Amino acid sequence: MQAKKRYFILLSAGSCLALLFYFGGLQFRASRSHSRREERSGRNGLHQPGPDHFWPRFPDALRPFVPWEQLENEDSSVHLSPRQKRDANSSIYRGKKCRMESCFDFTLCKKNGFKVYVYPQQKGEKIAESYQNILAAIEGSRFYTSDPSQACLFVLSLDTLDRDQLSPQYVHNLRSKVQSLHLWNNGRNHLIFNLYSGTWPDYTEDVGFDIGQAMLAKASISTENFRPNFDVSIPLFSKDHPRTGGERGFLKFNTIPPLRKYMLVFKGKRYLTGIGSDTRNALYHVHNGEDVLLLTTCKHGKDWQKHKDSRCDRDNTEYEKYDYREMLHNATFCLVPRGRRLGSFRFLEALQAACVPVMLSNGWELPFSEVINWNQAAVIGDERLLLQIPSTIRSIHQDKILALRQQTQFLWEAYFSSVEKIVLTTLEIIQDRIFKHISRNSLIWNKHPGGLFVLPQYSSYLGDFPYYYANLGIKPPSRFTAVIHAVTPLVSQSQPVLKLLVAAAKSQYCAQIIVLWNCDKPLPAKHRWPATAVPVIVIEGESKVMSSRFLPYDNIITDAVLSLDEDTVLSTTEVDFAFTVWQSFPERIVGYPARSHFWDNSKERWGYTSKWTNDYSMVLTGAAIYHKYYHYLYSHYLPASLKNMVDQLANCEDILMNFLVSAVTKLPPIKVTQKKQYKETMMGQTSRASRWADPDHFAQRQSCMNTFASWFGYMPLIHSQMRLDPVLFKDQVSILRKKYRDIERL
Repeated sequence: MQAKKRYFILLSAGSCLALLFYFGGLQFRASRSHSRREERSGRNGLHQPGPDHFWPRFPDALRPFVPWEQLENEDSSVHLSPRQKRDANSSIYRGKKCRMESCFDFTLCKKNGFKVYVYPQQKGEKIAESYQNILAAIEGSRFYTSDPSQACLFVLSLDTLDRDQLSPQYVHNLRSKVQSLHLWNNGRNHLIFNLYSGTWPDYTEDVGFDIGQAMLAKASISTENFRPNFDVSIPLFSKDHPRTGGERGFLKFNTIPPLRKYMLVFKGKRYLTGIGSDTRNALYHVHNGEDVLLLTTCKHGKDWQKHKDSRCDRDNTEYEKYDYREMLHNATFCLVPRGRRLGSFRFLEALQAACVPVMLSNGWELPFSEVINWNQAAVIGDERLLLQIPSTIRSIHQDKILALRQQTQFLWEAYFSSVEKIVLTTLEIIQDRIFKHISRNSLIWNKHPGGLFVLPQYSSYLGDFPYYYANLGIKPPSRFTAVIHAVTPLVSQSQPVLKLLVAAAKSQYCAQIIVLWNCDKPLPAKHRWPATAVPVIVIEGESKVMSSRFLPYDNIITDAVLSLDEDTVLSTTEVDFAFTVWQSFPERIVGYPARSHFWDNSKERWGYTSKWTNDYSMVLTGAAIYHKYYHYLYSHYLPASLKNMVDQLANCEDILMNFLVSAVTKLPPIKVTQKKQYKETMMGQTSRASRWADPDHFAQRQSCMNTFASWFGYMPLIHSQMRLDPVLFKDQVSILRKKYRDIERL
């Protein structure tokens, strides 16, 4: 009994002691954290006692926000080696810890959206052509603003592309020039473009001035210096790279098997000493003179003969035997080794040539790596395993090789074929970071048509875009909205617009009809419109201009739009057939009136023709079906200059829509049943249709073609000879067996 009492007393004492330590510890931690808060508030001149007492206190409280510069100068410097401390003082490292959350002011973007301001060019400052192209691409984009108070991002007019001190393009005294800019704000919300940094012999990535908290859009940037979710890695491009448009890729046919004459090729300089020499000096070990051609030359630089080794003469002779372009276009894989810097011109050359790049540049942050999955288009090698490259690529299955080559073509045409696309891709990536809730996912960036043509402001759901129906297993829409463009007063019940309205309303696929009233006369009374089984909505066009027919009206409730001119002559059967065809091609324009373009050698310009031939490249929007996303793209992607031209001429809006859709899809439109009776009914001089008899009308359309082609940087229209007719159309079969029997009677 006494033993039990002793155990009970000991247990009670132990429990009391534990409780004493527990509550005492809490009090000690609370008082210590309270004293720290008082100390911080004393430093900041603030004291906020009340609310803190109602929040739970955690033993490991989050550290307060401190600017990165203060962290580097205080805590982090304690653990740095002397060399790291020296590096920390150089300009490339000062903002090394910057991220969007710490070095970017989001409030500037939330107010006015993503707008980019370019500083005005200063007198006497020379700007290289490549940098002029970058600035022109920004100023021609939908992101540009000339008002700095509206801007979210700022770009210098001072040329920062070439920061090699030995280069004639090098801008001196850039540090003081940048610091004198009144909007600089230590680089916050600034974007700096750079292709070359550092100089002989070490070629560091230092751009030669303090970039502060600015973002870098930089070529040849290393993974060590790349700041994820802040910097943007861009490709190294030459001064001859096209400003807009650019050539298409060289993969014309998907040949099976996809193997070419050579398995692996490279032709370039061999550095005898210094950075980049190790890999290129070892390439001769892999070269076999048959299907693996890795050619190098020592002939570069002023003093190459003073440093040449015993292999130089033999290498130079072998180098001269082969034409580089012939090798490039006839090779399955192209080696892309590092040069003096991590990036190389060979990278873009291989992409365009549909030659799968074999990357051999350890530590290079590949261009646009934040959004592009390079494993789908390139082979990522290791410089230390050079001898294993041939056996590795020979083991890749032919199906995989074909997929890699196709992806090189998509990436080239979507993001790299022009300076404009490189710049716009950079800006779109930054915009996605700012507005994360509507940012594009990996599928959008890595699949046709790419991130530049899929605007997330339209929708965050992939099923709302026509390009992803197949990927998502979504069936195309089963209903359409007819949008009739009316410009003529309603004076008679026999006018073609009323017959057209009735014909469209009888379609089994019609959900509603919208009459866009672009006439100067007041809206007709409701009783003037015929009674139909589907709703008819009459809305007034914005400013009564031609481009208003392609505005993304909220009244359009279906994804499919049947666009009609008021004078179009179509039957219900023709409407039904065209819509069923469109359901198989939801990303294209499908319709009846076809036109074509051609190159006029005598005038050296593009021409426009309406002659009846088997060849066409446009389907006019006077009787065509397309996805309503193109209304949004027309209104928000195209520049105001082109839309203003259309509105001033009251012409060419249909051509511009065809340019846009072909540029996005890289495909021609679809023409359905050749209806020779299709015509624009002449309804008098007050009618829009009277323009078809006006000789100036064709001249205007010729001019439009060339203006549009100039803005796109190339001719996006594609010729086609395909025409889709109903089954048994015009065959000697009983009319009762034909689904679209009325078409033959027209």
